[in-house]
Amino acid sequence: MNLLVTGGAGFIGSNLIRHVIDEAEVERLVNLDCLTYAGHPENLADIERHPKYRFEKVDLRDKAAVIDVVRRHGITHVMHLAAESHVDRSISGPDAFIHTNILGTFHLLEACRVQWAAPGQNQIPAAGGCRFLHVSTDEVYGSLGPTGYFTEETPYAPNSPYSASKASSDLLARAYHHTYGLPALITNCSNNFGPYQFPEKLIPVVIQSVLERKPIPVYGDGMNVRDWLYVRDHAAALWCVLRRGRLGETYNIGAQNEWPNLRLVELICDLIDELAPSAGGNSKKLIRFVEDRLGHDRRYAIDSRKIRSELGWQPAHTFEQAMRETVQWYLEHQDWVRTVLGKGSG
Repeated sequence: MNLLVTGGAGFIGSNLIRHVIDEAEVERLVNLDCLTYAGHPENLADIERHPKYRFEKVDLRDKAAVIDVVRRHGITHVMHLAAESHVDRSISGPDAFIHTNILGTFHLLEACRVQWAAPGQNQIPAAGGCRFLHVSTDEVYGSLGPTGYFTEETPYAPNSPYSASKASSDLLARAYHHTYGLPALITNCSNNFGPYQFPEKLIPVVIQSVLERKPIPVYGDGMNVRDWLYVRDHAAALWCVLRRGRLGETYNIGAQNEWPNLRLVELICDLIDELAPSAGGNSKKLIRFVEDRLGHDRRYAIDSRKIRSELGWQPAHTFEQAMRETVQWYLEHQDWVRTVLGKGSG
């Protein structure tokens, strides 16, 4: 397996690379990343000298460069995570989301189609052994009411430029499987949390706000519900799907951890008050309600029975254990936070 991980210097990608690089099947692991504001070599400082590891600073929007990487490294398997992913940024500046998430995915699909098809042919042999895992989000399904869950059959109804761009790239991957026989799989996951998440997302924002005794912004009434997935459990699920998933299928990945945003913020405040009492204590007094986000989806919740029953994946961490580990990691890695924030916000 010559494995290409796109976006490997980012949050989920760096955790994924740590999870898979020592697997026996992996002969070479190529990390393709253009190192935007959310991708940092510091995320893989402990991996960069690994004998299997190669790094390619390439932008997915550069079709020729993407084709060259796939060809030169003889890529046989792809885990495609690279994407612009912050909803707020997609509202204020959607261009980068359309070009990176849609056009960039098209370039990667084309590069693999050319590499894996027989010379002069468009169709990819079914017995070729290659695999392309497209990693997506539950946000493509839109918003849920107070009950129910997203399944793999839930119709797409994206409500932000970010989720629309991811829905588009999902459909491209699906089309390449059905048209060209590209051995594609798709995963849609719930909200990730854990080490190395860039400090613009909810959980690291709350942690830094508490440590710096700054107001903690909570959108609207704070009752928007998200289904949380520990990034290390997500990495294990992705590896499971790449190796054993049925080609052409979609697998939803979630850990059944639904939390209203306000309750999650309060939990983090309590954890920091316990683990770092010197930060000031009584941190919930820092919570401030702010104007709601445009098009803010009310609730996400994943039905992950398919991956559990077909592939045997189960999350290895409880939510409480994983959240405690995450808060502790940020408390112990403030140098990393200062480094990535010091590079600017893109």
